[in-house]
Amino acid sequence: MKFKKLKLYTNQLESELKFYSETMGFPVLHKSINTFTVKVGWSELTFEKSDDSHKYHYCFLIPANQLIQALQWMEMRTEVIEIESGRKTQHFESWNADSFYFYDGSGNVAEFIVRYDLKNNADSPFDISKVLSINEMGMPSNKVSKINEQLENELQTKFWKGDLDRFATNGTQEGIWLIPNYELKDIWFPTSLKITPEPLEAIIEHDGKQYQVEYKDEQLLTTEIA
Repeated sequence: MKFKKLKLYTNQLESELKFYSETMGFPVLHKSINTFTVKVGWSELTFEKSDDSHKYHYCFLIPANQLIQALQWMEMRTEVIEIESGRKTQHFESWNADSFYFYDGSGNVAEFIVRYDLKNNADSPFDISKVLSINEMGMPSNKVSKINEQLENELQTKFWKGDLDRFATNGTQEGIWLIPNYELKDIWFPTSLKITPEPLEAIIEHDGKQYQVEYKDEQLLTTEIA
């Protein structure tokens, strides 16, 4: 599964635009009074202006051999979240992955992750062009099993790891939905940011097909794109 497009909402649009275009340096594909889009590898990330505050967790994929390079690069631009006792990277044994976290321009929890199973090493030094894609997107629900079943039936994606009560993942290592039960898991690791269901729109690609995905008011709507 791949995230081709992802749209999120913010009441701090200018801060997000400055963060992604200036601090991070992603190419801006479009901007207007109410929205902007940046290119993130094979993905496009859009923020749309909202009157309400929304808090998300999402993740970017980087080459498997560039975690420390990316961390050093990021620390020259913004603060990387300290996990504990000065440690800023997290190893996920069952995922065969490592990552680090930071806040974006409106306080969402963002992440850079390396997935060693993908064997996508890069030869040249890390810069913003090495970010491969949007890799994970949080879609909190108090009906984790139902959401996972709907994704499996309508997008033909599969449950990956976790459990269907507290925290499930659905997709592939190239693109994964994170589905925490916010009644059982209340904060986004490694922060104190409360997990809440938030609206989003996406276009994902899986097995040669593309799908429009909309999540709003804890209802998941999907449509295959002809």
